[in-house]
Amino acid sequence: MDTYDDETRFAENAEKEPEEPEEPEAGEPLPLPVAELHLHIEGTLEPELIFALAERNGIELPYADLEELRSRYEFTDLQSFLDLYYANMAVLQTEQDFADMTRAYLTRAALAGVRHAEIMLDPQAHLSRGISLETCVNGVASVLAGSQEEFGISTLLIAAFLRDLTEESALEVLEKLLAMDAPIAGIGLDSAEVGNPPAKFERLFARAKDAGLHRIAHAGEEGPPSYIIDALDILEVERIDHGIRCMEDPELVERLVDELMPLTVCPLSNVRLRAVDTLAEHPLPAMLAAGLNVCVNSDDPAYFGGYVDDNFAQLKSVIGLSEFDCVRMAANSIRSSFASEERKAELLAELAASGH
Repeated sequence: MDTYDDETRFAENAEKEPEEPEEPEAGEPLPLPVAELHLHIEGTLEPELIFALAERNGIELPYADLEELRSRYEFTDLQSFLDLYYANMAVLQTEQDFADMTRAYLTRAALAGVRHAEIMLDPQAHLSRGISLETCVNGVASVLAGSQEEFGISTLLIAAFLRDLTEESALEVLEKLLAMDAPIAGIGLDSAEVGNPPAKFERLFARAKDAGLHRIAHAGEEGPPSYIIDALDILEVERIDHGIRCMEDPELVERLVDELMPLTVCPLSNVRLRAVDTLAEHPLPAMLAAGLNVCVNSDDPAYFGGYVDDNFAQLKSVIGLSEFDCVRMAANSIRSSFASEERKAELLAELAASGH
């Protein structure tokens, strides 16, 4: 594995670390134990780490300082976010870079109450800039392998494919992942949704199913409810990422309720990307009232203003989300995960004993 000889200088160049929530005082309830099911590891690159990795790798960033970088975090839509998201990936060059990014996320997630995380990695985004599959996969996986012992977080890795690229490209990468026996538990489908319907990737998901992999897909964020239906019927997914536009189709809502289909909702992300105008207008309360199997996730927390605990805190303060609904969604997240039945039982017991 590539390493950096002077970790002291690296730490100095990291400038100020992002603010972390304070440890709960004695007697205060701990954060809800939850499973995070919608998390892009590249979306956890905090500005401070971007500058530190750029310094380590001799990369000149197009931003003068942290403030200039942060000023670009105002997005008009999904594509405006993706442009910055992909540009900042340039600092990820070595296995150590990917490992440091992953360790930083798990450190913060542990404080947020995350006890199980299913983490998406975008291998095509790294291959397109000359970074090998081995570098990105092994860098992330090297930290995930010890995540439960080090952070108390069990983890699974999901290879997410970019829907604005061709299915042939995705199939080629999946075959390489399978050939190298990459430690992936499933595949996902992300990036620009509009104009890239699920049907475009029918063969990819059939191949993943044949290989025994779990299958999830972004649908119904910017795309129409029909994309959710196609993800279910054509791709045979086991979870829908986002899915908020299902509320436009009552028959679809009824189906999702009947099938207990998990929807991994990302409230702060939806507001930042203008899928929802304000958090007060978010459909989450209506989704809960309809009986949908929803849970709260952070998506790309470094870009969207918060981790899982921040999402819960904002939902409580802005829309008055009840403690009952918070606990309900925490339980949903655990049951909707791909963790073992034994691990799910452990986490549900922890949730029941948490005092919430």
